[in-house]
Amino acid sequence: KHSMKVTGVRTQSYEIELTRALGDANDPRGCTHLALMAVYLDTDEGLTGIALSGPGMEKMITGMVNGLIVGHDPRGVRGLWKRMIDQVFKGNNRGMVSGAISAIDIALWDLKAKINNEPLWKTLGASSRYVKGYASDIGANLSDDDLRAFYTRLAKQGINAGKVKVGLKREDDLRRIGIMHDALALSGKMPSLMIDSNEYWSPKQAIRHIQAIEEQFDLTWVEEPARRWDYRGLRKVSESVRAAVATGENLTDISEFMALIANEAVDIVQVGSGTSGITGALMVAEMAYGFELPVSLMNCPANYMAHLAAALPNHIMMEVLDAGVDQGMIHHHTVQDGYVVLSDDPGIGIEFDPEKLAAWAIEKPSARSTMPFARRRGAGLFEVTASEPEHLP
Repeated sequence: KHSMKVTGVRTQSYEIELTRALGDANDPRGCTHLALMAVYLDTDEGLTGIALSGPGMEKMITGMVNGLIVGHDPRGVRGLWKRMIDQVFKGNNRGMVSGAISAIDIALWDLKAKINNEPLWKTLGASSRYVKGYASDIGANLSDDDLRAFYTRLAKQGINAGKVKVGLKREDDLRRIGIMHDALALSGKMPSLMIDSNEYWSPKQAIRHIQAIEEQFDLTWVEEPARRWDYRGLRKVSESVRAAVATGENLTDISEFMALIANEAVDIVQVGSGTSGITGALMVAEMAYGFELPVSLMNCPANYMAHLAAALPNHIMMEVLDAGVDQGMIHHHTVQDGYVVLSDDPGIGIEFDPEKLAAWAIEKPSARSTMPFARRRGAGLFEVTASEPEHLP
């Protein structure tokens, strides 16, 4: 029987202006632009699988596709994922290597579902197209009015859960949590409140701040209240506060989750496209299921990772960003009554607009693009006071 074969890969880097700036405790000024890279995985039968990656990944992705994927049937996606993982055995599945594997894996899943002529949620075995969502501002830079407007807009789409960025000043954090709570109450449902300090605090700082916040608010989870690998610190926080500890968004390989789960340092396991693609995220989610741990999917353009969320028995809710990161993409996924509603379009349900991507094409990201990956000076060491400059040198 004839089998389809992957013939090659194409990429297109582009930069968009976000509909609102994004910022957290490490970069409270925020970024206004986002650089992305469209990935096209071509086959000998005219079908193309697509995925998203970051600029600067072209050589890594092209080398991996040409060396490991070309000539193979894209339907064997889990086997091809293992082929890529085995290839990076010594160097380890980290950084740009993991980013390349993620993009290729997602493009292969897109192809597999397109070959089946069905949306990916069906290929993955989901029985429903609905995935509960929560609103996420990533808006340390937003004014109180802008913050209120954001959560009010999402509440009108039926979302009653939200996650606000915290970490620098407790009085600001308390006020902003209150703004989020009141806006989400407009959904007509009981608000569910989460906070995210983005690894800014030490474990003891986190406990102090979270306990103070919990005197006023009931928190569903606290995200990254200590460093991502620090199972002792994360467990200490989990044992000292009422809220669940959520972490995992910055981990790329299943091996990094093992110590957290084995040491009871994580209460809600967070996975996304960066967790070595759909296959890697699926494996972590299945491991979490064995330990009765819920999973939450990270935000992504056009919410395409909701396809995986829909197929997970232990998924609770997915992060909805709503900041214009899906510009240049054509899709029919919506948010209604508090749920991401996946379309029936084949594959991941996204097409790129070639004219827009050509108009926004870049050689490399501008300085105004992408959130800095630096950790703020003094993080985990000392408290920032109101008299200190907004951004320490």
